[in-house]
Amino acid sequence: MTIPESAWNDAVAAIGDAKEIVLACHQGPDGDALGSMLALALALRKLDRATIASWGSEPFVTPRHYAFMPGLDLLSTPERVPAAPELMITFDCGSFDRLGTLEPNGRAAEQVIVVDHHVSNDSFGTINLIDAQAAASAIIGYKLIGRLGVTLDRDIATCLYTGVLTDTGGFKYRNTTPEVHQIAADLISYDIGHDEISRIVYDTHPLGYLRLLGVALGRAELVPEASMIWTWVTQADLRACAVEMEDTEALIDVVRTTDVAEVACVLKELPDGTYKVSMRSKGVANVGAVCESFGGGGHALAAGFTAEGTDPHAIVETVAAKLR
Repeated sequence: MTIPESAWNDAVAAIGDAKEIVLACHQGPDGDALGSMLALALALRKLDRATIASWGSEPFVTPRHYAFMPGLDLLSTPERVPAAPELMITFDCGSFDRLGTLEPNGRAAEQVIVVDHHVSNDSFGTINLIDAQAAASAIIGYKLIGRLGVTLDRDIATCLYTGVLTDTGGFKYRNTTPEVHQIAADLISYDIGHDEISRIVYDTHPLGYLRLLGVALGRAELVPEASMIWTWVTQADLRACAVEMEDTEALIDVVRTTDVAEVACVLKELPDGTYKVSMRSKGVANVGAVCESFGGGGHALAAGFTAEGTDPHAIVETVAAKLR
């Protein structure tokens, strides 16, 4: 799914014509969503363009792992986003509903530019910059900033690098192409402190995370017929270990290292008792298709969905049935 030249031209023209631009990434932003959005916000500031950048989560809190990123001062609470923006640019969102509480604002916008790399994207924008072959939305953001004629600087490069780093799993995933390394090399040339970024993102956790990891790994179960290893964490676990939901993001990267399963699955209980399901594949199973069948989405090797049930074992049984 390559981006046609006409879409690039339309996006640049729409940005040039808009009096005010709203930037919105998906709720509960990860490094790619936040990094690509902040990078464009910083680039537009260099062009003296008025922007509002936000996401639709309650509470509106920047994830601790990304508190180092430049441009956080450009963020606004979702309440400040216009009800019907002239132009909204979305980042790393496969559909309007991924905007969370900003979904109505997005649907009411006169124009919507979608910057995304999910194969499950439903092309909800009036202008779609979607490339399912791109390793990260930040790759598309990098190219858009170039087409806007903005010269990169250390701050913009830091945000883009964080997006590329996180969505390639620290350059470990199959989506790490020669182009990814070329773009990363360009970004590193701006003296971004890439080693420190990697340390903060991947190697810095509260002590409670180690305790939570012990709990989760102690519960890990193998479903041999589905070649799946899985575990779960509850709200009670989070309270007992004194950690937040954002501290659970790295769990699946540990679970997936076992040599006895093709697929890893981690269920995380939400405050309402339902479970957020994260899945990873080592290359054979298409977990994106599995998650899409449950109303979620993502990529072939990394995807997720929110389950309707409250029994983790019952949820996993339905997931395993799709993999058998």
